[in-house]
Amino acid sequence: MAVAVAAVVALVGIADGFERSFTSLFEGQNTDIVVSRARSADRMTSELDESLRPKIAAVSGVETVEPVLYDTVALAELPTVPVVLQGMSPDNQSLRKQRVISGVSLKNGDHRKVMLGQMLATNLDKKTGDTIEIYEGEPCEIVGIYNRDNSFENGAIILPLAELQRMLGQEGLVNMFNVTVAHPTSEAGIQTVVNELNNLHLGISAMGMHQYVATDTKIQVAKAMAWSTSAIALVIGAIGMLNTMVVSVFERTAEIGVLRAIGWRRSRIFRMILLESGILCVAGAVFGTLLALLMTFALSRAPATNGLISSEVAPLVILQGFLIAMLIGICGAIYPAIRATRLLPTVALRHEG
Repeated sequence: MAVAVAAVVALVGIADGFERSFTSLFEGQNTDIVVSRARSADRMTSELDESLRPKIAAVSGVETVEPVLYDTVALAELPTVPVVLQGMSPDNQSLRKQRVISGVSLKNGDHRKVMLGQMLATNLDKKTGDTIEIYEGEPCEIVGIYNRDNSFENGAIILPLAELQRMLGQEGLVNMFNVTVAHPTSEAGIQTVVNELNNLHLGISAMGMHQYVATDTKIQVAKAMAWSTSAIALVIGAIGMLNTMVVSVFERTAEIGVLRAIGWRRSRIFRMILLESGILCVAGAVFGTLLALLMTFALSRAPATNGLISSEVAPLVILQGFLIAMLIGICGAIYPAIRATRLLPTVALRHEG
C-alpha cells in the first residue's frame, strides 16, 4: 500500500508540478492571454511573424504585447540536462521585474550577452563575467544572474530576443505573444479579448493563460503517463490488501467464532474487519506519502532534473493519495469481511482444533 500511494503522490505530484511551474511562469510575466499559431500541435514551438505584434496590440482591451522565442539546448557542461532558452526583448516587463542577485539586466543592443537563472548558475558553477557557449561557435558573456520563485525560470537562460533569433536563423519569428489585458481584469473581460483576437483571422490562436497551460500537450501527456503508471501500482496494492485481509480472516477463524459465540453481531464483525483494513491503509498512506516527498525532493536536487522538477507536492495530490488508499482498503476488505460474518460459531470454533 505504501508503494502504491508513493507512486500516486510522486508521479502525479511531479506532473502537477509541471503545470504549476508553467502557470507560475506566465503569472510572473503578468500574462493574461497567450497567442500562438493556430492549429499548432506543439504550441511552445509554433512560429509567428513578429510583425503581428501591432495588430494584436490594436485590439480593444489589450495593454501590452510581449513577443517570446524559446529553444532547448544541451550544454557541454550539462549534456544530459535540457536547458531552456528564453528570447525576450530587453524592454519586456517581466525582465524589468527580475530579481537580479548578481550583475545587471539585459539592455537593448546587447550582443552575445545572457542572464542565467540562479539554479542553473549553481549547477554550472558560473558567475557574472564568465563565458558560456550556448551554441557551437556562439560564446556569450554572463552579465547577470537572477532569481525567481519558479523552478522552470531558475533553470533557464535569458537572451535578447534579436540575439536568439539570429542564432537560430529565425529573424522576425517568435513562438508566441504574451498579452496583458488592461486592468482591472475579469475572466469575462479576458474572454472578450480572446474572442476578438481569434476573430482577427490572422492564423493565430488566443487562449486565456490558465486554459493554455491546462491544454498543453506536454502537460497532458505527463499527467496521462503519471496516472497510467500509478494505476499499475494501485492494482498491485489492491491485490496485496485483499490477500492480507483474506489471510488475516482465515488465521483468526477461531477468534471470530468466539466473538460470534459471546454475542457479537455480524455487523460488528464486519465493521471490525473494515476498521483494521482502514488502519493498515492509513499507515501505508502515511509511509507512502513520506516516501514520495523524499523521492520528489531528491529528484528536484539531482543534477539531471534540477530545475525541471519542483520539490513541492500540492496538498490536493496528497489528499488524493489518502483517499485512494482508503478506497482500496475498503474494497479489499469487503470480501474478507463478508466471509467472516458468514462463519457459523460452531464451525469457526471447530476450526481451532
